[in-house]
Amino acid sequence: MFCTSMADVAGEFGVPYYIFFTSAASDLGFISHIQQLHDESGFDVAEFEGNELAVPSWARPIPRWAFPPNIVNKEWLQLLYRIARVFRRARGILVNTVRELESCAVDSLSFTKVHPVGPILNLKAGAAAAEEEAIEWLDRQPESSVVFLCFGSMGAFREEQVLEIANGLEASGLRFLWVLRRPGPEGTRAGPTDYQDVREVLPKGFVDRTAGVGRVMGWAPQTIILAHKAVGGFVSHCGWNSTLESLWFGVPMATWPMYAEQKLNAFLLVHELEIATEIKIDYRNGEIVTAEEVERGVRRLMERDCSREERLKKFSDCIKKALMDGGSSSASIAEFIEGCKSSGGM
Repeated sequence: MFCTSMADVAGEFGVPYYIFFTSAASDLGFISHIQQLHDESGFDVAEFEGNELAVPSWARPIPRWAFPPNIVNKEWLQLLYRIARVFRRARGILVNTVRELESCAVDSLSFTKVHPVGPILNLKAGAAAAEEEAIEWLDRQPESSVVFLCFGSMGAFREEQVLEIANGLEASGLRFLWVLRRPGPEGTRAGPTDYQDVREVLPKGFVDRTAGVGRVMGWAPQTIILAHKAVGGFVSHCGWNSTLESLWFGVPMATWPMYAEQKLNAFLLVHELEIATEIKIDYRNGEIVTAEEVERGVRRLMERDCSREERLKKFSDCIKKALMDGGSSSASIAEFIEGCKSSGGM
């Protein structure tokens, strides 16, 4: 989706090109809409001061706090506009979503042919020895009793926030499995790494006091953990892959979006699909979420909510059926292949 310069290569060879969009169709709708407003009327989303923006691919207006944080960066925004223009000229766009999950967004995207082909997931990830210990720990926990906290490949917190999360989890009394990683040095783009010993950043005595109910680890095989029967809730950064994985396994989510389009995804989950709760849906980078907010959020996540559970089960079932013979995504993939054949692109 960011390699749009390859469209020029397709042009040189005189063949159509397709885009593979790895985020939600609703996110694609947001990008294409602000680009259209900019090109047709000079609308500058970076200067937008309203409380919410109506976007055709969304059933509800999007609140200002849900816009991607980089939207205020004019250089990044111009790049986004250029990418969106290339999207519009594509023969089609394959989106890692399911029509039944995002019907409003898929149906609204009329500037080119949209093929919802998801969920495209890697469900066969393996586990290293240290990670297998965590799985063995889960094997000893009651069904649907564990809160799983994981914030993606780039998700990490500074020490002050780590202390608040730890205190909130301990106060909740809930069972937890927490993926805790060291952030890269400030001022660099280095990604998170694992701690040699997580005790160096946790409250004194935390590991010992919570040994009976909790476990803290480094990188984790997320799909294996989400598939485990002991996991009853997922505190997530709302990356689209993590969202689809959680839906696939039917695990309730509490949203804590951190960067990129994750606030849009959180808004979709909590307010449009109504299948998730929140820890801090309008989180701003550098903000400190208090222990009280963490405790309240994980408790709410683990409370029974029959209506939310029914909606989650419905969507979990539909995304699995979509890939079966006769399913919506299976049909969409077949339609894409036929389009390639008829255009000489295969």
